[in-house]
Amino acid sequence: MSDSTKTPSPSERILATRRAFLQRAGLGTAAAAGATLAAPAIVRAQAPIRWRLQTYSGAPLGAHVIKPQIDAFNAAANGEMEIELYYADQLVPTAELFRALQNGTLDAVQSDEATMASPVDIAVFGGYFPFATRYSLDVGAMFMYYGLDEIWREAYSEVDNVTWLSTGAWDPLHIFTVDKPIRSLADMNGLRVFGVPTAGRFLSRYGLIPVTVPWDDVEVAMRTGELDGVAWCGFTEAYEVGWADVCNYALTNSVTGAWFGSYFVNTESWKKVPPHLQELFRVTIDQSHYYRNIWYWGGEAKLRVEGEKMELTSIPPEEWARVVADAAQFWDEVAASSPRAAKVVQIFKDYAATMEKAGYPYR
Repeated sequence: MSDSTKTPSPSERILATRRAFLQRAGLGTAAAAGATLAAPAIVRAQAPIRWRLQTYSGAPLGAHVIKPQIDAFNAAANGEMEIELYYADQLVPTAELFRALQNGTLDAVQSDEATMASPVDIAVFGGYFPFATRYSLDVGAMFMYYGLDEIWREAYSEVDNVTWLSTGAWDPLHIFTVDKPIRSLADMNGLRVFGVPTAGRFLSRYGLIPVTVPWDDVEVAMRTGELDGVAWCGFTEAYEVGWADVCNYALTNSVTGAWFGSYFVNTESWKKVPPHLQELFRVTIDQSHYYRNIWYWGGEAKLRVEGEKMELTSIPPEEWARVVADAAQFWDEVAASSPRAAKVVQIFKDYAATMEKAGYPYR
């Protein structure tokens, strides 16, 4: 059977269907933004503003978490401004993103605080903070209604030449392994996994060994045995970027329901952007949050149920309860690190209590 007539696998059909829906709906497309946001064509004597933005993600993932937004912005900016997009480690190593942003090597960054080594006392909450969220909507709700936006703004006001703009939700955190299934906490012991710092720090108490390699090297590192797996993403991402082709096992127990990812800009670069283009950038960030929520959420359950590439494993509820209890202790340890960290942890507790009291369908 030729490649052109090969019957698509279940996961290929799922991914293709969701991509087609997003295209038909106009979510994250430059054409949609250009049609609704483009300014009238006028003659300009000055050269366009040019920015360099680097994301934490590699190109396959970046095609969904950042590229649609940048394409939309560039189309709608109508020649007044153009953003050059760079993926993980293309201009600077991911761990140096903050420094590069601060010194003007980059004009903007998309990342979580922990991965980019942000020097603020709330950096530990960027990325995956254990059990802080159950669903993607939790992130936006806590920023809009519970005051996380004020805390983030305050923290970055104390840092020279970096401005925080917005935080949104990414996918949940699962552990995917190449050839060592996890069916108990003991099975984590000694596993070398690629992952984000805070979750890695928490999971290391069960013997998991966080390993840092460039994003583009993760698949090769799993194939050569340098890594035993990843603790970085959910099912949607694992299938999209090809890690599900290498990993044979997926742990269904989720450490967190959604990742905290943010947009940051170099303050001096931001000041040089006229107000209408600043607003356009913010609007396309919101568009990116919306696109990403649908893209991730649409795949998580469907790929877990219908995806054929990985065997599902689970840690028994009575054993997993220990992890949940350990997370509560971890929260208190982090809260003791600074008054501002304590405020964030209290918001997590207040939000969780409200959701529990609200009941179905909120929890």
